[in-house]
Amino acid sequence: MTKQEIWKAVQNSDANYDGIFFYAVKTTRIFCRPSCKSKLPKKENICYFASARQARDAGFRPCKRCRSDLLEYDPMHEIAIEIKQKLKNAIENEQNQVMQLDDIGLTPRRLTDIFKQEYGMTPKEYMDTLRLRNARYMLEKTDKKIIDVAYASAFTSLSAFNRFFKKHTGQTPSAYRRICKQSKEE
Repeated sequence: MTKQEIWKAVQNSDANYDGIFFYAVKTTRIFCRPSCKSKLPKKENICYFASARQARDAGFRPCKRCRSDLLEYDPMHEIAIEIKQKLKNAIENEQNQVMQLDDIGLTPRRLTDIFKQEYGMTPKEYMDTLRLRNARYMLEKTDKKIIDVAYASAFTSLSAFNRFFKKHTGQTPSAYRRICKQSKEE
């Protein structure tokens, strides 16, 4: 986009450019969307930004008329991030995922829908990915007993861990560890 094209979008309050760039007025320290209906500022008093965050970081505040700060507001994305973080914390603290998600205040179905929309997998599938990654790491890098690896990977029993691991890797945890040690020795 040329500077002339950007200036034309600001002059015409063109909503087609909303989200593509933001303009800020140096004299008022306010940033706006291209579609803002406020009085047209002088061209020499304007600077441009690719995102609202860049404008805020440069010391400008959002316009109260066009609400330039709301263009990037996505509450579902924020909920998905919170779910993801809680699942990571559950693995790190060897806790049950359900207990971690209760305080979000959504039904399990809605929680799953939001997470799947954002990440393309259910919270359970994500948790399983984390548990498998954690178990593989510990089997490869530590000498912990397999039962300790199971509990550290948030499994409630050794048999559940063995079934899960074999289903996802095609081998038992002890066979996996043996293969890893053999490949290190070679």
